[in-house]
Amino acid sequence: MADQPIQDFTPRKIKFKAWDQEHKLLMRLNSIECSKGELIKKNHILLQFTGLLDKEGEEIYDMDVLFVSLDKYIVFWNETKNGWYYSPLSNRENQSPFLMKDAEKMKRFGNFFELSKEALDFKKTTF
Repeated sequence: MADQPIQDFTPRKIKFKAWDQEHKLLMRLNSIECSKGELIKKNHILLQFTGLLDKEGEEIYDMDVLFVSLDKYIVFWNETKNGWYYSPLSNRENQSPFLMKDAEKMKRFGNFFELSKEALDFKKTTF
């Protein structure tokens, strides 16, 4: 079995956006450095594509803020649980695995870093 080629294997796309901490801009990357397998972009916070799309087909990235009705949620990588999770902005302890069935009901609002405090302020939420 080890000698047979894996014909059905398609590697997943690993995509990133980055928050430029100096210029306060969310951007797509043209280049990125790699050191010992770790991706690095000086003065940037790398935000990985979750592999999921919202209900309108828009890509969802790490730290994106999503709507379901009037409720706002944030998507993030949970290091402890080793997976994508989401939680209400008003209650960060209430975390759930971020699955395709959830993403398909949500609409991407923007990324946490690019949104103003006023845009994020909903029922006096804190992050």
